[in-house]
Amino acid sequence: MSAPLRSSSEGPGRQKILGIYLNDHLAGATAGAGLVHRMVQEHGDSPYGQELRALETDILQDRRALVRLMTDLCVSARRYKVYGAWLGEKLGRVKPNGRLLRRSGLALLIELEAMRMGVTGKALLWRSLLAAFPDDPRLDSGRLEELLRGAERQLEAVDSLHAKAASARLTVIGTGSR
Repeated sequence: MSAPLRSSSEGPGRQKILGIYLNDHLAGATAGAGLVHRMVQEHGDSPYGQELRALETDILQDRRALVRLMTDLCVSARRYKVYGAWLGEKLGRVKPNGRLLRRSGLALLIELEAMRMGVTGKALLWRSLLAAFPDDPRLDSGRLEELLRGAERQLEAVDSLHAKAASARLTVIGTGSR
């Protein structure tokens, strides 16, 4: 008698894929935390400061929640991915902007767009885990739903900041070039 066939959604293959997926999100969370921290340093005293500080707190808490979740799922963090994302975020700051020593007037706008992509990815992570592991006792679906709602609130905050920054930055740039 032969052993029953396992579906591709069971066993060590699934754990490996889950590990890759969660580590990719941990790398993204690391880069996002670095980005929002730098934005707080740069714009903390501006009209955007309070909202950026709140986003930084939320993003750091979400990264910690992801690390705890990885522990609960017996997924080890891949340090090379985390360090690579950290370094990538730092290198991303060095980009040509038409100015030698100053940041572009568009930097805030571009950074908010990058942050939105990261928060969108995070919301999709929480949704994916809810869909893929509906009955897994290692996961607290209530907590995942709470994290998803938090990501949705973060998207609203980023969108609000982006609208303000676009209005302020593009209007100034548009009128200055006439």
